[in-house]
Formats: sequence, structure tokens, C-alpha cells
Amino acid sequence: MTSQIVTRPKTVVVATPRGGRHGGGRWIPFLVRRIGRMLIAMFVIVTAAFVVLRAAGGDPVRAALGPTAPASVVAERRAQLGLDDPLIVQFWNYLTGIVFRGDLGVSLITGRSVNELVEYRLPATVQLAGIAFIVILLIAIPLGLAIAILTAGNRRRPVEVAFTSVTGFFAAVPEYLIGVALLTLFAITIPLLPVAGISGPQSYILPVLALALGASASLSRIARVEALNVLSDDYIRTARSKRLPAAMVYFRHALPNMLTATLTLGGALLATMIAGSVLVERVFNWPGMGSAFVQAIITKDYGIVQGLAIVYAAIILVVNLLVDVVLAILDRRTTILETA
Repeated sequence: MTSQIVTRPKTVVVATPRGGRHGGGRWIPFLVRRIGRMLIAMFVIVTAAFVVLRAAGGDPVRAALGPTAPASVVAERRAQLGLDDPLIVQFWNYLTGIVFRGDLGVSLITGRSVNELVEYRLPATVQLAGIAFIVILLIAIPLGLAIAILTAGNRRRPVEVAFTSVTGFFAAVPEYLIGVALLTLFAITIPLLPVAGISGPQSYILPVLALALGASASLSRIARVEALNVLSDDYIRTARSKRLPAAMVYFRHALPNMLTATLTLGGALLATMIAGSVLVERVFNWPGMGSAFVQAIITKDYGIVQGLAIVYAAIILVVNLLVDVVLAILDRRTTILETA
């Protein structure tokens, strides 16, 4: 009888990083790096805001109170604000006030705390930007996917030309000009909607559209490119070869795989949109930080300008951090945890 030697296949054990692909071993260094960069960026922004406003020249208190204000009142206000101290002392007091007390300063005109102004105005700005961001996603992602489906394989060139022309136009026009056009057409010429302020749900329509149209145009172009890349992948061709329903191919297989880059860039647009809301709020007299910021510039109230500029910068930095975190969670192929 012939003996047979049976060998068992070797089991290969692949070591994985502790905590999995997105374990704490990678998250902690990532967060330490990013928070450290945020702190450095905030220090630079605070320093720049302090230096630029003081390098503008002139007496900010005199500019804020007006040329007819008595010299004694101006001198008293300067003493209250510590503007007679050396610049290095002023900067140290301002920096330590922000770091240890969260004190953003006071208005040069009214003496009101900038923190109170932010507490009162920030919710309106966040509501406006948040609703506009949701509208952007609801417009851009379906539109980009639909145009990609219609124009895949260089089909329907007129549709592609019309899409790129219209979206290119809206992407190039500043938000405040879109706001002026909408205000003129739908609130003044055809009085369908409120002209300014918050007087009900209808008050959100025009400012939200002013913020959302340009960003939706930009994001829909990006969504179309991502969708075209996904639709040309092998697994989509395999799904089609299995004669799966078109809805399943597009919404179950294509849509989730195009969302990562689209949502990432959408988050970046949210940061720029918050900054861009400054002039839109002014156009619609929206009771948010933007209108207060513009008014402070007009009245030369540098205390408010300085404080609100720091708040806007902090919001943008936090949004960018959240975008990177969401990207790392959604896309396991990303190397952002190692490189960011």
C-alpha cells in the first residue's frame, strides 16, 4: 500500500493595527496634530487682527466716537480700553483675555461686550448657513448624478453644454449679487417675499437661495465628475451585466461611492459659505454676525471687527477639522489620518 503524506495548508495570520483600521492608535496622533495646527493658526489670526487694525493709523476711539466727541470723553474711553498702554502690553492683555476668559473685547462705541453680540447674532448666522448647506446637498448631488447618467459616454452633448454653461455662470457670480437680483425681482418688483429681516419661514427663502445657488452649481459639477468616474468602474458594468434595475445600479451602487469626495468638498464649501454670508446678511438685513460685521466696519468700531473676525476664523478652522474627520470615517482608503 502506498502511503500518502497529507499536508495541511498553512494559515497566514495578517497583523492589523491595534484598534482596527481607524483605531485609537491613529486617531489620537491625528487629533493632536490637527488641534495643534488649529491653535497655531488661531494665534496667527489673533496676532494679525490685532496688528492690522492698529497699523491702519489714526485714533480708533476718535474714529468710532466721531470728530465732535469731546477730547475728555475720548481720553476716558481710551483709558478704559487700555489703549494708552504700550502695544505689547495691549496684545498680551488681549491674548490672555481670549485664552483664559474667552473675552473677545468690547465695542469702542457702546462699550458692549463682543461676546454678548456673538451670543445674540451667531444663532441666526448658523441657521442661515445650515439651511443653505442642506439645500446645496439636496440640489447638487441629485443634479450631478442625473447629468452624469444622461451624458455618460459622451452622449447628449447639448445637455452637457447647457449644464456646464448654466452652472459655470452661477458659480462665477458672487453670492451678494445673486442676493441683490433675487431681492429686486421677488421682493421689490414682484412683492412675493419679505424684503429684509426675519418675519417667518418665508424670510429664509431669498437669503438661502442667494447662498445656495452658486455653491450648488460648483458642487454639482464636482458631483457629476465623481459620478462619471464611478459609472465607468468595473463593478458598475458588472451590475449592469446582471441586468439589475437601473435604480438599484445608480442609487445602491453608484451613489454611495460618489458621496465621499462630494461631501468632503461640500464641507469645505460650508466653511467658505459661512464667510461669504457676511455680505448676503447685509443685503437682506439679516440679524446675524455678518450684518454686524459690515456695520462695525462702516462705523469703524474696530473692537467688534477684531472680535468677529476671530470668531469667523475659528468657525472655519473647526469646520475644516470636522470635514477631515468625516472623510476619515467614510473613506477607509484615505491616508488623511497619517498625513493631516
